[in-house]
Amino acid sequence: MEILRCENVRKVYGTGENRTVALDGIDLSVEKGEFVAIIGASGSGKSTLLHILGSVDQPTEGKVIIEGTDVSALRQRQSAIFRRRTVGLVYQFYNLIPTLTIRKNILMPLLLDKKKPNQEYFDRIVSSLGIADKLEALPGQLSGGQQQRAAIARSLVYRPALLLADEPTGNLDQRNSGEIMDMLKLSNRNLKQTILLITHDEKVALQADRIVTIEDGRIIGDERRA
Repeated sequence: MEILRCENVRKVYGTGENRTVALDGIDLSVEKGEFVAIIGASGSGKSTLLHILGSVDQPTEGKVIIEGTDVSALRQRQSAIFRRRTVGLVYQFYNLIPTLTIRKNILMPLLLDKKKPNQEYFDRIVSSLGIADKLEALPGQLSGGQQQRAAIARSLVYRPALLLADEPTGNLDQRNSGEIMDMLKLSNRNLKQTILLITHDEKVALQADRIVTIEDGRIIGDERRA
């Protein structure tokens, strides 16, 4: 079942001599449960695409449809609500609130909607990510790898249709990078989570089931590995 579709997505910044085409006609379809890596060099347009998929930014032209909703047509407030409820975002930097416990950081998307967590699902997430014993700690008391695990747990707690990860291992050493990739693969396999991972690292990309290559704002390769 198709969960994401991009139709001729273009993104242009500036005008005249300052005009820059960041995305130039992106067509992309992702099925529910896929683990897709989007790889490209710096400036290729991959992060711009992620921001548009996450409704953080709007395309200049084209459509982005997630679970039947044209997110490219949403207004700012609608985009924020849709993003919180339907799209999980994981960045290179963890974006945890330093004064809140790990438990409250993870539950923040639900707290904003005044919803109670499914305790069984919450326990399953934090146990799978290996941070069940860190829930009452503050972010500053955790290692970088543990903070990234908490950020992943926060992105999963609402059971998003789509998890978007932007260079999630970019700020970590080799051991922690490997562990985070294992956690993402685990959530893809055990929780049936659809994942789009943005990376410039070929070794990271090779751990996905499908690799989409972007260059100069265009898709130049789409390889299914499984």
